[in-house]
Amino acid sequence: MQIFKWTFLSFLICSPAFSQEWSPQEWPALKSYDQDHLYQVALPLGGIGTGTVSLGGRGELRDWEIMNIPGKKYSTVTTGNNAPFFAIYTKSQNGKSSATLLAGPLYTQEYLHYEGRPVNHHGLPRFSNASFDAAYPFGQVHLSDKALPVKVTIKGFNPFVPTDEEASGLPVAILTYEVENTGREPLEVSVCGSIRNFIGKDGSQFRTDWKGDYIPTGAKENKNKYKKTDNLQGIYFYSDSVNRDDPAWGTIALSTQTKEGVSYRTSSKSDDWNNGILNFWDDFSDDGMLTERSKLEDEDPMASLAVRKTIPANGKETFTFFITWNFPNRKAWSPTIVGNYYSQLYTDAWEAAEKIIPQIPQLEKETLAFVNALLNTSYPDVVKESALFNLATLRSQTVFRLPSGHLMGWEGVMDRFGSCPGTCTHVWNYEVATPFLFGNLAKTMRDVEFNYATKENGLMNFRASLPLSEANKGNAAAADGQMGCIMKIYREWQLSGDHEFLAKNWEQIKKVLSYAWTEKGWDGNQDGVMEGRQHNTMDVDYFGPNPQMGFWYMGALRAAEEMALAMKDKSFAKKCHNLFEKGSPWMDENLFNGEYYQHKITHPETFEFLNMNDPNLRIPAFQLGPGCLVDQLVGQYMAHICGLGYLGKKENIRTTLQSIMKYNYMEDFSTHFNNMRSYAMGNESGLLMASWPNGRLEVPFPYFAEVMTGFEYSAAVGMMYEGMEEEALKCIQAIRERHDGAKRNPFSEPECGHHYARSMASWASVIALSGFNYSGINKTMTITARPGTYFWSNGYAWGTCEVKNNAVKMDVKKGSLSLNKLSLSDGREKKLKNVQINEGETFSINI
Repeated sequence: MQIFKWTFLSFLICSPAFSQEWSPQEWPALKSYDQDHLYQVALPLGGIGTGTVSLGGRGELRDWEIMNIPGKKYSTVTTGNNAPFFAIYTKSQNGKSSATLLAGPLYTQEYLHYEGRPVNHHGLPRFSNASFDAAYPFGQVHLSDKALPVKVTIKGFNPFVPTDEEASGLPVAILTYEVENTGREPLEVSVCGSIRNFIGKDGSQFRTDWKGDYIPTGAKENKNKYKKTDNLQGIYFYSDSVNRDDPAWGTIALSTQTKEGVSYRTSSKSDDWNNGILNFWDDFSDDGMLTERSKLEDEDPMASLAVRKTIPANGKETFTFFITWNFPNRKAWSPTIVGNYYSQLYTDAWEAAEKIIPQIPQLEKETLAFVNALLNTSYPDVVKESALFNLATLRSQTVFRLPSGHLMGWEGVMDRFGSCPGTCTHVWNYEVATPFLFGNLAKTMRDVEFNYATKENGLMNFRASLPLSEANKGNAAAADGQMGCIMKIYREWQLSGDHEFLAKNWEQIKKVLSYAWTEKGWDGNQDGVMEGRQHNTMDVDYFGPNPQMGFWYMGALRAAEEMALAMKDKSFAKKCHNLFEKGSPWMDENLFNGEYYQHKITHPETFEFLNMNDPNLRIPAFQLGPGCLVDQLVGQYMAHICGLGYLGKKENIRTTLQSIMKYNYMEDFSTHFNNMRSYAMGNESGLLMASWPNGRLEVPFPYFAEVMTGFEYSAAVGMMYEGMEEEALKCIQAIRERHDGAKRNPFSEPECGHHYARSMASWASVIALSGFNYSGINKTMTITARPGTYFWSNGYAWGTCEVKNNAVKMDVKKGSLSLNKLSLSDGREKKLKNVQINEGETFSINI
């Protein structure tokens, strides 16, 4: 199928329909950022597993992360005028001309530097006004200046099409400069992109200059070449001298579909004393056309590509450029190269451009269909924002795909390296964007967990080593991670309707759950209560029964029971059922204190309960004890999403969420003491990780005083399921106000690193408020009875659902949906007979 896809594209490239220059449609704007809220804005442009370059809030290209490692604040140089940039030249009929950087103004905090090089492009003229509109993956920068005869909108995106991981995994940044002539006479306008050939320079290698500054190195006799085909022309960046096994070795292309008015340079003068940028600026600002210089005088020669057009009075023209790349040598956390899935599809960046660009009109249409579908629903805007903007994490350097197609991930990324390897199960447990938008990718994650990372005795390594042949060589299990994976594989089975998927993995699933019952294990005495040493997402071991691990365990038992029944494994189903029937009431009776569930600490060796009233008691360090934990109901959160029902008494679940709001929500952190990391400060609001209404432990688990968005989302979504919508929205609003563009990037919610995987729990709010649940096995769907329009997706199809009193209208925008029964959350239901709704079809029914 894949071979056919690319062979067909070869035909499309040569067809007349694809010979026209593409320009973008009108894009929606969900969130707008004014000039005071642009400093941290960086919208990643790139596909799933390809790396990205980010469009900054003022129009700058920043965070070049296309070379297999993170590159926050990395722009191929330290600071200076040589970072990649776009500029505009204008000339009126009276001969007045100007050349200006296509970026907004500097902030006052950017002015100071000991040598006068405070930021990139500090010496280039800029626009005086800037603002930013976003509806991920669409970003639009608006530039204006009273002294200039133009207004410019920079439009950047990369296709994002749910259920289509191929279309959503393209190594391209698409940039269109829409230029409006604000004057009363025609203007000659030229837009130019300039990039130094930084192949080999991923920022991991430096030399120190005479001032002690670190200068990126790694480029070696790099070369630039002008290339032209029937429908494309531009600059091809390559290197024959950089080691071909280096993760920073690869190719880049800067191209355009424009046929006329194109000029280029493949080099500039030697950059001694910054003469390279001077030579370029003199050339470009002269007439907006470039004069070729083929002599290479630098290891990283700067190439430029310009397009010139005449814009009539009060008219508009678009100038579109494509940046493509191919860097095949990913190592991630492996000692050897493991490679990239996307790199197999193209021989180099130029071929990537030739194959990808013809698809852009259709993929823009499909991306707009997705974004508009979500934006035109009844969800509060802050829910749309948190769900949509955090999808950027799926396309950051946090995530990559192996050549086998398996999706892998760090927990997040630091500025220059990945944060915590192995697709950590206890972190990735929380996110639900992948399974509900890209079901096939979610299945590959379960494959890694159960068939690569699991040992013969059922121990699932919560961090999978690479290459995958080494994934089960460790000996570290996480109680929450392992139990959560059982719930997730149940979810993938249900959403896909793929019984063979369950059958293939069933013996491994049994083995993974049975590991909890090993002697001196998590539930070694098999009484339905987790009480052994429980390593967990707080990066410590809990001793004794606690709600966080306990509800993950209850959820795993319920999921395993359902899967066992489907596999006709009656004895295993009965065992899971009996353990749940013991454990669930035990937790309500013994851990619920009337306000919330608490942790009963046991001795680390004997597992006997400690007498917390003993004044001479030595409590093990890093425990929760009688604290109120923000995500103590995370197992219930996942159970609701999976349609597994309540894991404890419903009234206790609701009371607990009320207590979390009462004790953990802080309106103002100005007086809050935090000995660890701060993700909420000053007058910001948020949910604390833990509180102790009756007195804190002396040495609690490390992160108790912090605030982290993934945990906040899990609590907020739990509130939604309990009808506490006002409280839930208050929590989510607090999160998004902290990521306002001025203080933090709206497209990256950090925890232990940028683009933290757990933040994609935000997608669960879309599921919870719609009441959506789908079983592909039984072909049943449930949706809220509350009137409104809602987005639905199961990882293989998506669309919208409109509820009006007794009428329900289902639209399938992508894929197909099979239904035997449609239910509303108030208990009403309608049995159907093998209804199949195909892509583009609408199904209406009274219920």
